[in-house]
Amino acid sequence: MALLTAEGLRLRYDDELVLRDVSFEVEAGEVLALLGPSGCGKTSILRVVAGLEPAEAGVVRLDGNDLAAVPSHRRGFGLMFQEFALFPHLRVEQNIDFGLRMQGLGGDERRERVADLLTIVGLTGYESRQVHQLSGGERQRVALARSLAPRPRLLMLDEPMGALDRGLRDTLLLELRRILTELGQTSIYVTHDQDEAFSLADRVLIMERGEIRQSGTPEAIFRQPVDAFVARFIGLGNLIEAQIEDREGATVARTTIGDFALLPHVDAPRGRATLLIGDERAQLERVDGGVDRHVTNSFLAQVRQRSFRGRRLTFRVQAGEATFLFEADTRPQHQAIREGDNVLVTVDPEALRVLA
Repeated sequence: MALLTAEGLRLRYDDELVLRDVSFEVEAGEVLALLGPSGCGKTSILRVVAGLEPAEAGVVRLDGNDLAAVPSHRRGFGLMFQEFALFPHLRVEQNIDFGLRMQGLGGDERRERVADLLTIVGLTGYESRQVHQLSGGERQRVALARSLAPRPRLLMLDEPMGALDRGLRDTLLLELRRILTELGQTSIYVTHDQDEAFSLADRVLIMERGEIRQSGTPEAIFRQPVDAFVARFIGLGNLIEAQIEDREGATVARTTIGDFALLPHVDAPRGRATLLIGDERAQLERVDGGVDRHVTNSFLAQVRQRSFRGRRLTFRVQAGEATFLFEADTRPQHQAIREGDNVLVTVDPEALRVLA
């Protein structure tokens, strides 16, 4: 049995339906990410689960028990927000100790728990620091320790990295993943950032307009998004309309820029579909003269934009009416490509997905 179960959650603000019969489960020890654009209902789910917002319909169960009659402060859940909400007049140890005092624990037990958590979050020796003396990353660690201190059955984190710069965020995500895994802490993590969700979560729910569009492991969602919305949201925007047909024993996606042969294991319904052209292992080659435009899995394009990004190059290319974005390594053949050049793009069949 799942630790937490939500069934048919429906929530309305004024006349707007913000949750539309949302159902999901969270297994014990699992980190579940709610991923989607602003206003899609992610935080509303947290508020309903936490008991801060009564749902219009649906039920939330913990260990199979309905939580409808259980007030938020008795659910044993932890909450961590983007603002951290630390008490500025209290030292680090006092901030972490706050929830333990509310539980009525003795002084020795509290001190031991605070020391353990400071070790876990990498802040040993910071006990007496004032909040204003901490960096943004250190404050985030203190907020995490305070949320973990009462040993919550479920920890809910709402955009906790939103105020941090990218470099610090990437570092802390790795630390957060390590901490949650080591503690076996069941968690729901809300974010609009695909990189955060994919690097942290065991499973991801992608939401739009109050509905779950896809659920699965990060790898499964990346390899096979269910539709164009999910593909675009996770950064796979190379989409083109296609006609899926059989040809000489092979399955081919026919498009306005050329034909693409699909791998035999790809189960694609025949007829109209959307073809996703991933940039995994795509090859770009500058061409000065003509080439055979009918080579399968290759197409001619013109480079509209070139961007250097340290370890990789990004090329925005146009083929007919379609525009695509490809990343490439910095080998000499790619460094030689400039804006305005004509290129032959060759796509690895592994990078082709068919969306209904």
